[in-house]
Amino acid sequence: MANNNEKMSREEAGRKGGETTAENHDKEFYQEIGQKGGEATSENHDKEFYQEIGKKGGEATSDSHGKEFYQEIGEKGGEARGNQRDDSDDGKMSREEAGRKGGEKSRR
Repeated sequence: MANNNEKMSREEAGRKGGETTAENHDKEFYQEIGQKGGEATSENHDKEFYQEIGKKGGEATSDSHGKEFYQEIGEKGGEARGNQRDDSDDGKMSREEAGRKGGEKSRR
C-alpha cells in the first residue's frame, strides 16, 4: 500500500525488492552470498558470539516447540545413527558405547 504521498512504505519496498531479486537469481546465488556472509561473520566474531547466538536460538526453539518436536528429531537422529555402520576404526563412537556413556551420565 502506498501512503498519502503516493510513496511506498519501507515494508512494501522491501517486499517488492525481495520478490524481484528472487525472480532474477537462482539457488546457487543465495548459497554463494550466504557463504560469503558466513565467512565475513566468522572473521568479525569470536567463540563467545557463537555461543550466545546458539543459546538464544536454543531458547527460542524451546519456547516455540513442544515435547513432540524433540521426540521427533531425537527419533530421526537415532534412525540416522542406526543406519551408519559401526566401525571402531573410523574414530566414531559405537551405538553401544554411546548408550553406555549416556546411561552413566543420566545415573549421575
